[in-house]
Amino acid sequence: MNEQNDPDIAHASAMAGELRVVLGRLSRRLREQAHAGDFTGSQKSVLIRLERDGPATVTGLAKAEGVRPQSMGATIAVLEAAGLVAGAADPADGRQTILSLTDACREMIRASRAAREDWLLRAIRTRFAADELDQLAASVELLKRLADA
Repeated sequence: MNEQNDPDIAHASAMAGELRVVLGRLSRRLREQAHAGDFTGSQKSVLIRLERDGPATVTGLAKAEGVRPQSMGATIAVLEAAGLVAGAADPADGRQTILSLTDACREMIRASRAAREDWLLRAIRTRFAADELDQLAASVELLKRLADA
């Protein structure tokens, strides 16, 4: 059978398109709730990486983010000036600086996540009936599997 004429493939293709649009809308709505300031995508990416992976050097961050160390240095300078990232001498190599998130940054991330989760909680409680909550819970599990693909 020709794949282009297969109704299952056509259905999956249409669902993939709808899912992309819906997830994009949901991501935008969540970003609106975050109140995370006016950071660029690369600045946010660095903050997320430092939170997830822990302290790192400019060179390590540049490599992980796929940018030149000079570009990463400029990004870090803005984050340091904003009080979100701080550097300390590497105990193993005093020529290197290990960068980490400040307590203020960790609090900003915590508050941002709480705001997004609060919005989700309110939206779920006001827009879904009890039986729909079960469907939504099942959908979350399916989305986890999709994200792990």
